[in-house]
Amino acid sequence: MSETLIVPAALEENWSPGDGPVINDLTIHVATVNGSGSQSSNSVLMRSIFQMGVPVSGKNMFPSNIAGLPTWFTIRANKDGWIARKKEVDILVCMNAQTVKEDVEALTAGSICIYDAPLNCRVMRSDLLFYEVPFAKLAMELTTDPRLRKLLANMLYVGIVAELIGIDRQEIVTALNKQFKGKKKAVDLNVQAIDKGMEHTRTALEGQQRFRIERMHKTEGKIIIDGNAAAAIGSVFGGVQVVTWYPITPSSSLVESMIDYLKEYRVDENGKATFAVVQAEDELAAVGMVLGAGWAGARSMTSTSGPGISLMAEFVGLGYFAEIPGVIWDIQRVGPSTGLPTRTSQGDVLEVFTLSHGDTQHIVLIPSSVSECFDFAIEALDLAEMFQTPVFVLSDLDLGMNNWMSDPFKYPEKEFRRGKIMTAEKLTELGGKWGRYLDVDGDGIPYRTVPGTAHLDAAYFTRGSGHDAYARYSERPEDYKATVDRLARKNETARKFVPKPAIERVEGARIGLVAYGTTDFALQESRHQLKKEKNIDTSYLRLRALPFTSELKAFVAEHEHVYVVEQNRDGQMGDLIRLEVGSDQSKIRKILHYSGLPCDARFITNAVLTMEEVASSPSGPGKSPAPEVSSSRVPMQGPPPLGFKGDGQD
Repeated sequence: MSETLIVPAALEENWSPGDGPVINDLTIHVATVNGSGSQSSNSVLMRSIFQMGVPVSGKNMFPSNIAGLPTWFTIRANKDGWIARKKEVDILVCMNAQTVKEDVEALTAGSICIYDAPLNCRVMRSDLLFYEVPFAKLAMELTTDPRLRKLLANMLYVGIVAELIGIDRQEIVTALNKQFKGKKKAVDLNVQAIDKGMEHTRTALEGQQRFRIERMHKTEGKIIIDGNAAAAIGSVFGGVQVVTWYPITPSSSLVESMIDYLKEYRVDENGKATFAVVQAEDELAAVGMVLGAGWAGARSMTSTSGPGISLMAEFVGLGYFAEIPGVIWDIQRVGPSTGLPTRTSQGDVLEVFTLSHGDTQHIVLIPSSVSECFDFAIEALDLAEMFQTPVFVLSDLDLGMNNWMSDPFKYPEKEFRRGKIMTAEKLTELGGKWGRYLDVDGDGIPYRTVPGTAHLDAAYFTRGSGHDAYARYSERPEDYKATVDRLARKNETARKFVPKPAIERVEGARIGLVAYGTTDFALQESRHQLKKEKNIDTSYLRLRALPFTSELKAFVAEHEHVYVVEQNRDGQMGDLIRLEVGSDQSKIRKILHYSGLPCDARFITNAVLTMEEVASSPSGPGKSPAPEVSSSRVPMQGPPPLGFKGDGQD
């Protein structure tokens, strides 16, 4: 590669060769069309960087309808381990004529644009480093098959990017073998395309030294996996026996992955399956089957997204009131209605926590990483049986479908916790004095029997209507009140058993930050920015479950301002926190990002700085109603709650 670097005049104020290269800190954004076969190429590119020891994450943004529409894949490599989405793009691979103008215009000055020659991107701006590549011509030199030429064009850009930024060729070959799993013909042809791209870069393109990948050792022993696959593996380890589902984006891959694992690891010595997977006719039927299996004593689960959760309300209410175990994974996407099926959100918090009519509160687990997807899959199955109730696991599209780096999952060592099951021996000891909904321990959790218990007193009516402690039909007001009060006690007991929040306290910090789910990655990086750029210390509480545990109220009490960062329009978790903390609710401020794209660190940093400036102004808290920063980010006077909403310009 040539050592010459062409720096347009407009770039000189942004970067010059004398500044030195930016090493292991870059974002690659690939713009193609859906169905073009670019997914494999992007995975190879990401994994090659990972194998060089550089922390990475990969995010796929794809259309929800048909092939041929725009799709983007973003790889972030960062030596410090920051793997949240970054809005700024350093290297753009531009292959899509439909979006070329907006893709190029979105770049910051000094970025690199590698583009397909017919797109003529060079005329659009003068402050970028442009690399024009005749992809069709190069692909034609590799094969005469028109279909293969389109696929090989993707591997050509892998070779070009690799040569430009210094990715080791052998790592690409290793990644190719992993991607195509020993299919020698496919590997050989794609290696030819990689080599063609690298050769073209050396002989026909000017070199660049601004962005570089250099080998380091921060990924040794780590894995790359998506959250849905991690949840599937965890469910298998958690002893799931019955899995029901109805396909819906972005949850389908969870059960699809689980089917593969179950077929491989849950078959007895005679080749007979020790599990059941049923594709139902709709989501209501799917959760009905889950509850039927749970009632029969099997560990059962389903996976869906927001629209499916809405359809499940009736059966979930039955499960809550009749006290039947089951697990429901909600891989959140943008709503309401069909919304944006292939965009991420945290908009189902209130829906799953209170699903069903009447007074209902569910146990909800909220993983923020693929390792917690694995762990919480096991925990949810345990809690569902312990508390004899539907348990939700609230993931999202970003976590479920995108690629994340993780330590290998720990092999579970605890025995399954099946809760209070009344055996035939216990029934004999009690002499028949047993009530299915009787609270004998004061924790709100009754004993249950499962079908097949060999005792005459094991039978009871499972009622979704009014009942007393002995499962007898009742419309007496005192029986109904006793039942729902006991369910409330059970919810209070759950506070002691759900995963506690992860807390990082900084002595003397007057600002507290609260987040949950995948917002964690952006928030951790934002805390670093606040400290480095403005010397602002912050403490951090990451919620991992509902109902809240005692740690939340104490955390809020310790800080002057508490910012709740979430990816929905209304600040749903923030409202629940305000209800929980009572007199301290005036401390709660909302930072809301709801464009459908994952939250980024700079958004949070700007929000905190803006709101802290407003809070310290003469019109801030204590002098007049708290202002809200509007979507245009111009402070305006208005009533509480104080908040910061996204501008949608992602």
